[in-house]
Amino acid sequence: MRIVFAGTPEFAVPCLRACARHGEVVAAYTQPDRPAGRGRGLQPSPVKLEAVQRGIPVHQPENFRSAASKAELRALQPDLMVVVAYGLLLPQSVLDIPVHGCWNVHASLLPRWRGAAPIQRAIEAGDDRTGVCLMQMEKGLDTGPVLLAQAVDIGPTETGGQLHDRLSELGARVLGDALGLLRATIQLPPHPQAEEGATYARKLDKAEARLDWSQPAQVLANKVRAFNPWPMAEAMLGGERLRIHGAVALDEAHAAEPGQVLRSGRDGIDIACGSGVLRIRVLQREGGKAITAADYLNARRNPAA
Repeated sequence: MRIVFAGTPEFAVPCLRACARHGEVVAAYTQPDRPAGRGRGLQPSPVKLEAVQRGIPVHQPENFRSAASKAELRALQPDLMVVVAYGLLLPQSVLDIPVHGCWNVHASLLPRWRGAAPIQRAIEAGDDRTGVCLMQMEKGLDTGPVLLAQAVDIGPTETGGQLHDRLSELGARVLGDALGLLRATIQLPPHPQAEEGATYARKLDKAEARLDWSQPAQVLANKVRAFNPWPMAEAMLGGERLRIHGAVALDEAHAAEPGQVLRSGRDGIDIACGSGVLRIRVLQREGGKAITAADYLNARRNPAA
């Protein structure tokens, strides 16, 4: 089975490995190298690094609009194209090239959380369940019929990074199961998505990382978890900007102004919110590393938001 793989970030790498186990990956498509790091030098994507290591030819078109890019893909004679967090929308003329069309591994239980950041938006919204869907791609954004799905619970303290890693491996297992069935000529019945309940997971923006103390404590605690490790929640405390790595919501009534420090001690720093209290447990000063609230208080005894 000739497979073309298309993906870019670390999330997609386990799926590339699954494709290599179940077929011949004749090419890997990934985003062009981008500037990164302090020196802003061009950096290859994780998928490119994995493909090069495996001796898989790599293609990095800016888009698939040109006739040349489509002809290049057609010349590969793919039986299937597998797309995982590629970062480019594929036109119908590309989706029609592989014999079995294009499959997409998506980190949510569709139709909930279509779009760019389904993992983080699920945690931010307070969802207690998510999962992975294998979808037959069509022209719309994450609107295609679902071929296979696997649900998982979201842990009460699970961060965006932790859930990302779990779903990345789960996605590879679901994809591997589907590839095994396809090789055995077992057809996967497509299940059309219901439009009812569809939500859109917009791309993460660093500007939304600043905590607003007028919001409920539970909302802020969800943001802290969702935005770890990026863009990482931020707050002002004692006149300095801090990155908040870990916090929990306390269901506690109070009459304090939002942002006021209510208590500080070994258990954390308790901040009054619009409703409830946010207890900060792990934080990071500018230029420093993540430390516990107790260690922070050892250096600064009287924090005041």
